Amino acid sequence: MTNIRQYIADNENRFYKELDSLIRIPSISAKPEHKADMQRCAEHWCKLLMEAGADHAEVMPTDGNPIVFAEKKVLDATKTVLVYAHYDVMPAEPMEAWRTNPFELTIDNEHLWGRGADDDKGQSFIQVKAFEFLVKNNLLACNVKFIFEGEEEIGSPSLENFCKQYAGLLKSDIILVSDTSMLGADIPSLTTGLRGLAYWQIEATGPNRDLHSGHFGGAVANPINELCKLLAKVVDENGHITIPHFYDDVLPIPTEERAMIAQIPFNEKQYMQTIGVDALQGEAGYSTLERNSCRPSFDICGIWGGYTGEGSKTILPSTAYAKVSCRLVANQQHEHISQLFIDYMQSIAPKSIKLNITPLHGGQGYVCPIDLPAYKAATQAFEKAFGKKPLAVRRGGSIPIISTFEQIFGVKTILMGFGLEADAIHSPNENFSRKIFRCGIEAVVEFYNVFSKM
Repeated sequence: MTNIRQYIADNENRFYKELDSLIRIPSISAKPEHKADMQRCAEHWCKLLMEAGADHAEVMPTDGNPIVFAEKKVLDATKTVLVYAHYDVMPAEPMEAWRTNPFELTIDNEHLWGRGADDDKGQSFIQVKAFEFLVKNNLLACNVKFIFEGEEEIGSPSLENFCKQYAGLLKSDIILVSDTSMLGADIPSLTTGLRGLAYWQIEATGPNRDLHSGHFGGAVANPINELCKLLAKVVDENGHITIPHFYDDVLPIPTEERAMIAQIPFNEKQYMQTIGVDALQGEAGYSTLERNSCRPSFDICGIWGGYTGEGSKTILPSTAYAKVSCRLVANQQHEHISQLFIDYMQSIAPKSIKLNITPLHGGQGYVCPIDLPAYKAATQAFEKAFGKKPLAVRRGGSIPIISTFEQIFGVKTILMGFGLEADAIHSPNENFSRKIFRCGIEAVVEFYNVFSKM
């Protein structure tokens, strides 16, 4: 029988050709013009899952982009694992910042380059190739189901209803997800918590048309000026969010967990150098790692209005816009926070402008107990594949559907991610480590071996 490392070595070139066939499909869920690409990518995933050993795979319609479902039933198996992933990717812009073609897999000695190389086509591929090895070598001792969606990057608007409708079909004992990151290439880690999210678009309207800034400037409120003033009030000089009752449900970080976070290897100077800043800031009284994982935050994600073309045009604009978000922590309900923000902004807005605030999407935070049998299986799997016991860490990002899974299915999710901060997901030059790609496949194989015997 071929062992997993030999299997990877023997098939690695084929793996990359198959991954390239996925990356070449620009499955960008945020852009309506890629609707046909979403369908094409879903159908291609079905083909790859069948070739990997699934008994059945199909593209299932939703109110939005289609969902891929596949399964493999194993005789006498008593456990079922549901693997979740997403096949949609972020837009590639700015295109001029890419060193390679974003929609073609480029391979060098150490990395795989392309949009989706990590998030999430590359990480999904780890799951599928581990499954393939187990099936082809008659080693799979669990039933396995796959659900790949095409709307994760836009907040999974169709997935909750799909899960409710097909709860029986998707029933499992544990959910396995590879869509998170590790602390470092030599610091394997398992994600035990995710922050939630609330996201809004704001429209601020002043006069009924753009005005001449010489004739009206200083006498009429400028919506861009006023919107900037309002947003600047949301976070105070201590990094504290000023929305009334915002922190009512925020649980303090346990002393034991703060001590554990303090032991995580972290070079703050290197962290700053990597992202090109000379100083860090945030909520007073908390470390950088606590701020970006265990505490809530507020950010202006985009702001625009007025004239931004070439040359000058002296106007006082009629409208201004912003997209803003809050990262939330466990126990904060995103619907409640969304309304608190809207009420607060309306209460402090001057009468000289009108605000229209639209919630775009949101999701709950998530925490996984480290005494869960499946979590212990993942720990053993990482230790075998990477040669080190993984650290348990919370991460600052959001995968809103994870908490929804728990609410609908009543089971926990193991966040078995293999990405790195250096992978530049959502940015130009997204990449994925070839070494971690190989270790990830080995870790998933070992997870099934251990979990099936528990």
